[in-house]
Amino acid sequence: MSVPVKLGSQLLLVLLLSSFAAAQYKPAEANLKARQWFQDARFGMFIHWGVYSVRARGEWVMENEKISISEYEKFAPQFNPTQFDAAEWVSLAKRAGVNYITITSKHHDGFDMFATKRSRWNIVDATPYAQDPLAALAEECRKQGIKLFFYYSQLDWHHRDYFPLGLTGHAAGRPPGGDWNRYLDYMDAQLTELLTKYGPVGGIWFDGMWDKPDADWQLGRTYNLIHSLQPAALIGSNHHLKPFDGEDFQMFEKDLPGLNTSGFSEKSEVGALPLETCDTINDSWGFNAGDKKFKSTAQLIQYLVRAAGYDANFLLNVGPTSSGTIPHEEVERLEAMGSWLAKNGETIYGTRGGPAKPRPWGAMTQKGNQIYVHILNWSDELLALPDIGSVKSARLFTNNASIDVTSMNGGLVLRIPAAVRDPIDTIVVLQK
Repeated sequence: MSVPVKLGSQLLLVLLLSSFAAAQYKPAEANLKARQWFQDARFGMFIHWGVYSVRARGEWVMENEKISISEYEKFAPQFNPTQFDAAEWVSLAKRAGVNYITITSKHHDGFDMFATKRSRWNIVDATPYAQDPLAALAEECRKQGIKLFFYYSQLDWHHRDYFPLGLTGHAAGRPPGGDWNRYLDYMDAQLTELLTKYGPVGGIWFDGMWDKPDADWQLGRTYNLIHSLQPAALIGSNHHLKPFDGEDFQMFEKDLPGLNTSGFSEKSEVGALPLETCDTINDSWGFNAGDKKFKSTAQLIQYLVRAAGYDANFLLNVGPTSSGTIPHEEVERLEAMGSWLAKNGETIYGTRGGPAKPRPWGAMTQKGNQIYVHILNWSDELLALPDIGSVKSARLFTNNASIDVTSMNGGLVLRIPAAVRDPIDTIVVLQK
């Protein structure tokens, strides 16, 4: 393994030690506790923000519109998010009822949203803003009790050493050639910055490995580096495959675990790690001024419920503008979800999925000896449940009113009068 001296003595030592690490990953006790916290958290806020917000046509604009590096770099002098307010962003997360934030530190365009010493293609050196928003966000998250995760793209349309090219980035205009091992060293050096300069980090959310699935990514080296620097940090990767050794949670893009409605999860197998699904409020991740296809608050709440029924977290995305503000349509929906969770969060936070998988009518979550039946799409008075064992009683979560429950043919039948049904989620508590 070739490690440039310029990476620094700490990184050099960690990488050398990592190269001798055991092949099988054994998570530290702090990591296992973090996994449990992660499962209990259930709701997070995703933030896709970068220089692409200047164009206001999504985070893939460089690739979709075949923009060369020389032309794309002209966006940076226009990126001046003076209205960014870390305290307000984290306060919004609190009002929404989320327990963690995952923000893009670097997306596929290679632009760094933090003060890195490894490249000048970053928000501090290349824009008039000249400040580190991730530092402000990390400090504010600590103040307000929110965990901070960093999204990091392994794919890079800008870096000269991301070579040979993968499935994307062919219009960027990079000269042929490059040193793949040098690129991996660069990536590990940046991850070291993120894990040593911003305090305790909830985890690293990788994306982009799918661009070169057969490349030698040296995942063991990178994963060992992360766990050596912060043992409690959780690693997940959006590679759409079964989790690799060293990963701590499994994610699903725009889909619930085990489903493949989006087409991303064809090769995904649901493993034994904590689960997370991510989705957008409209159809875009990065700010897209022309995308007005906003999901309703009811749709978002019901997706959160179904995710919990599958024993998964819901990471819901916002795409801030180039000025540093979160669109009001997204703010309104997040705040509405927070209001719902303030009343019904007991049935989501700290729960586990089941005892049966979600059905077209809704989902079930459970905590201790209580099962929460979330009825999302059912208009009849009687609802048949699968066999979940005997129950002592059934009541409405909202007001503790008794609900008739009958055992029948190995299952249960609930009687839900029309007068007590909620248009978003009628929650019945079954006491085991």
